[in-house]
Amino acid sequence: MQLYAGLDLHSRSTFVGILDQDLNRVFKKRMPNDLQRILADLEPFKKQLKGLVVESNYNWYWLVDGLMDAGFQNVCLANPSAIKQYEGIKHTDDQHDAFFLAQLLILGILPQGYIYPKKDRAVRDLARKRMFLTQHKTSNLVSLQSLVERNCAIRLSANRIRSLKVEELEKLLSDKHLFFNARANLETVQFLTGQIRQIEKAIVQQIKPRPSFELLRTVPGIGPILAMTIMLEAGDIRRFAKVGNFASYCRGVSSQRFSAGKLKGSGNRKNGNRYLSWAFVEAAHMARRFCDRFGRYYDRKASQTNTCVATKALSNKLARICYYILRDQVPFREELIHG
Repeated sequence: MQLYAGLDLHSRSTFVGILDQDLNRVFKKRMPNDLQRILADLEPFKKQLKGLVVESNYNWYWLVDGLMDAGFQNVCLANPSAIKQYEGIKHTDDQHDAFFLAQLLILGILPQGYIYPKKDRAVRDLARKRMFLTQHKTSNLVSLQSLVERNCAIRLSANRIRSLKVEELEKLLSDKHLFFNARANLETVQFLTGQIRQIEKAIVQQIKPRPSFELLRTVPGIGPILAMTIMLEAGDIRRFAKVGNFASYCRGVSSQRFSAGKLKGSGNRKNGNRYLSWAFVEAAHMARRFCDRFGRYYDRKASQTNTCVATKALSNKLARICYYILRDQVPFREELIHG
């Protein structure tokens, strides 16, 4: 008898539901998030289990990795944003959700998420931490600029703030409370700058030998940080069947829906990878400055619409170019650009 398991994962507990191929319920149990206990309860069904589904939550790493390391076959990650529950259901709970996941797997209609390879996941997450720290650094830098400007009518550039010393800041701000406020910003910026540099060094040492990293750097506007982000976030490019799938994943595709020539709705703009979206927008800003062909493309789009749409259009073009570079392992060639 073939069995299929659905695991509804939460922050503290997991509900496990097992169905046979005829959709009959064979086993159900809620258990704490303890890998050994979950493996022990699944062990009697191990030989019969032909597939297990874990819902993609923020904390799926330990469970999916544990199931795969324990030898369970066909461990899948469900994509919750693509799963639509049956309409008209008046009551649902964790038990229903677990069996529903197993049912989708049996019927062959389970929208699956990508299980990022365990060996590269830590490096990718470290790159995400770099972006997180960079955002906080920028926030503190802008706060310091604003504080000095409104109290001293002096506009400090970002480069000036990076080289600013505490003694200079104390002379600039005579009020001790203002100084304490500004010093907190300055020391936070300096501390985060050091942390970010260490993270960048560790990541580049890990990925520099990879051909994809150097190939991405041949694209105008893509330096080491953006190449690192794109390569790590894209993962195995073969998981995207077409270039349009990758562009959509990078949030480069319109989310409007039309029927009979009429707009029927919009939304779902944030479905995709926000880190790739950021990387290609940053690349677009640089590419239009350092590549004449990209610059002309941007200017033409900006004259037809506005600068925001033009930047997004260029970022979409760069995403498509990078797709083929990663897929075919070839460097950038400007003469092949169309449009």
